[in-house]
Amino acid sequence: MIRRGFWLTVGAVTGIIGYRRVCAAGRRISASLSPAGSMEPGRPGRGMQPTRSAGLARETIRFTRDVREGMELYRLGRSAPVRPTLPPDDTDHDARPEDGR
Repeated sequence: MIRRGFWLTVGAVTGIIGYRRVCAAGRRISASLSPAGSMEPGRPGRGMQPTRSAGLARETIRFTRDVREGMELYRLGRSAPVRPTLPPDDTDHDARPEDGR
């Protein structure tokens, strides 16, 4: 039981630290993508600086748009009712059980 508590604590701490680092990296990337730099009051904007992370962020955004567009096309293609693949059943029985479920 103590071992599980230890690993639960280690996982929680690792998750919090990782979450904070990812958020900080996201803020840095979004600040480098905005034309005026950082929009926070009291912090000077850095402007558009062509960096590797900004290019990677742009490509990630484009990829995400492509995936969403593909998912939408797939959803629209699947919206038609699907025909049954089995032959019709010619037996004379009720498909529902006697208890009505």
